[in-house]
Amino acid sequence: MTIRVRFAPSPTGYLHVGGARTALFNWLFARHHEGVFVLRIEDTDRNRSKPEHNETILGALSWLGLDWDEGPFFQSDGVDRHRADAHTLLREGLAYRDFTTAEELARAREAGKGDESHHRLPRRRAEALAAGEAEERAERGEAHAIRFLVPDGETVWEDMVHQEMRFQNGAIDDLVILRSDGSPTYNLAVASDDAEQRITHVIRGDDHLSNTPKQILMYEALGRPVPMFVHVPMILGPDGKRLSKRHGATAVGDYENQGFLPETMVNFLALLGWSPGEDLEVMPIAEVVQRFGVERVLKKSAVFDLKKLDWLSGQHFNASRAEALEPAITNELVASGLATREQLKGRNEWYLNLIDLLKTRARRLPDFVDLARPFLVNELEVDPGAVAKYWLKSPAEVLEQFTTLRTSLESVDWDLEALEILVRDYAKELGVGAGKVIHPLRVAVTGREMSPGIFEVLVFLGKDTVLARLDDAIRRLKSQ
Repeated sequence: MTIRVRFAPSPTGYLHVGGARTALFNWLFARHHEGVFVLRIEDTDRNRSKPEHNETILGALSWLGLDWDEGPFFQSDGVDRHRADAHTLLREGLAYRDFTTAEELARAREAGKGDESHHRLPRRRAEALAAGEAEERAERGEAHAIRFLVPDGETVWEDMVHQEMRFQNGAIDDLVILRSDGSPTYNLAVASDDAEQRITHVIRGDDHLSNTPKQILMYEALGRPVPMFVHVPMILGPDGKRLSKRHGATAVGDYENQGFLPETMVNFLALLGWSPGEDLEVMPIAEVVQRFGVERVLKKSAVFDLKKLDWLSGQHFNASRAEALEPAITNELVASGLATREQLKGRNEWYLNLIDLLKTRARRLPDFVDLARPFLVNELEVDPGAVAKYWLKSPAEVLEQFTTLRTSLESVDWDLEALEILVRDYAKELGVGAGKVIHPLRVAVTGREMSPGIFEVLVFLGKDTVLARLDDAIRRLKSQ
């Protein structure tokens, strides 16, 4: 059997991270088993479905690298089939015409509070009709819906995450499958489409559990194979409530705009409700595909932790080759006005080495703009806060350090080992920790409190630039 799964978003807005996680689990399952990943756009909500939302969803999936094998199919293209399925059920006595108005249903619900059988009103009214009356009223054009006749008993299935699941059919309404305007409802359309597209496994969020018994009944009534079901845990915010806008960005596109790498988002989303085992967290996409299996999907809800996303992002930047990062970083630097594309391409080897130096401290692509600034400007911008923290508490001591270091650096071999020995030995000579020398020096040569390793920075900047910046720092301190 070829495994066939589907992701079926509704084009009523952006691709939420919960939807992206569902798409990812389907894609991973298909790729792991060399199956087929089908993309289906469930666009039958005519009022809310917009073409621009389609583009947003497809763009987000493409950015994540979740390529589909078939589709995108549009649910609206199958409406004739959906209607035919509804009328098949009607002919076979598995559905009935319901002439109850919305007002009558509302009154019945109000009158039937506390009465568990009030939801059977449409069935009781249909059963009370004389033979052939429903067909006659329909032929006269009287508005009516078609309802599925929910059988007695219970619906049981083996969920691949939750194991055996049981729903009492008596608690399920005779669901409308065709509205009075002739449009199909969700559960009929889904079952019809899944059968048409030969879906073998339905992987979706726990919030769809209540739909599953209805759809199983629909598959069975239509004589179609029932797929396997995999219901994955919900994604919660740090406060334990369902993830929403109050927790921050929830659209996949927002994370792209914030400068995360797609492989970081894939890695992060994969860990929301799935464990690869062996305490693994940082994985390239190929390894996630190789390890993925629904047997390690968790039952408990997952927590969307931005701190973990930032940490994972840093790990992916650090593990990436400079050549792979270069196009995106170049776009950031050019957009910021810090450099032109020609300037960067003209120093290709130097630029790639700079990326390798900076990537160890980056968490998002915009970080590279700030990190690269000391290496791309002629006139250094010095952070007043860093000056106050590391220079001005003891300006005379710092001035003496810079003056001494300036002399020593002029004659040292300009390599990593020699520079580190010089600075650390000088700190020992002063009887202070190395940080007491390194932190003021970092501010002098980079203008800020944080940077990649100071000795790597000194080597990369080169002797002339470092000495010139120390001279400038000495002038600043003398003018205090």
